[in-house]
Amino acid sequence: MNSSLPPRVKAFLDHHDLKALEFEPGSTPTSPLAAAQIGCEVGQIAKSLVFKDKAEAFHLIVLAGDTKVSSGKVKRLVGSDASMASHEETFLATGFRVGGVCPFAIEGLPIYLDASLKRWATIYPAAGNDASGVPVTYDRLLEITGAQECDVASTPNPDQPKN
Repeated sequence: MNSSLPPRVKAFLDHHDLKALEFEPGSTPTSPLAAAQIGCEVGQIAKSLVFKDKAEAFHLIVLAGDTKVSSGKVKRLVGSDASMASHEETFLATGFRVGGVCPFAIEGLPIYLDASLKRWATIYPAAGNDASGVPVTYDRLLEITGAQECDVASTPNPDQPKN
């Protein structure tokens, strides 16, 4: 299958000796769908969310797919109230569409990696589209993205069905 990854993401992954798992277009846009496609727990999906603070600066936060963001924790992290960026703002800030936002080859905004992902040996961020996942460890993702560790996730829901 020919790669449908954005060229800058493919180059970034190649440079760091990582390989994306690639699937049918549109098959991994949400954490539950990505987990089902990859064959892992929802919490192993490293979802990338873009927030806009009061100064209109953007922040990329990567957290476990089975968690939600605590707005109070995000406020403490970025120093002001922050809201989820719109689809258009997300694309303008990252160059990726919602459902494929990833921490790879990002320029111009800080990247935060949430501690909720530490509980997994392997996590799967997207690779710039809605049909991919990159197997990587938390420590390696932290290293190659230059991310800052954070704690902004709510507690995972223990009653969430396993896929």
